[in-house]
Amino acid sequence: MPAYTASALKAELNDKGWRLTPQRETILHVFQNLPQGNHLSAEDLHYQLKTSGHAISLSTIYRTVKLMSRMGILRELELAEGHKHYELNTVSPHHHHHMVCVQCNRTTEFDNDSILKQCLKQIEKSGLQLIDCQLTIYTICPEALRRGYPGLPENWMCNNAIAQSQPPVQISPGLSQ
Repeated sequence: MPAYTASALKAELNDKGWRLTPQRETILHVFQNLPQGNHLSAEDLHYQLKTSGHAISLSTIYRTVKLMSRMGILRELELAEGHKHYELNTVSPHHHHHMVCVQCNRTTEFDNDSILKQCLKQIEKSGLQLIDCQLTIYTICPEALRRGYPGLPENWMCNNAIAQSQPPVQISPGLSQ
């Protein structure tokens, strides 16, 4: 998957009869500047954009992240929180996957080249084209087990998950609103 610039996105959208709107460009910019290992839900993205002065509606964000996922620009992740998260879909020598604690929602990324190799082998047999290959392993973290899982309160989070919470993404003030 190529790294997407605004001009590359504009060209691809134009080929499909769509436009690169200021909102789409701003959303792309946020994901391009998201620290590696961080994922955003549409709601998280909406909050960050709103607090930085960008008036983009939640429905526009939903449509845009869905479109960018179908185009292969973003990876759509099904994590434990019951809603989707997104990250930039980048090419790297190591395709990463996720382990998610279903109690505290802590997400840990891991690399495993054999998973991608198996995906490539299967799509080659079928004559399909790969857009994304991801494995999500649902787990219970050691702290939740020590504290009495499954009898913990629904909103309980382990110390590791609290420490892992994401700082807001810096959004360039020069982008259109």
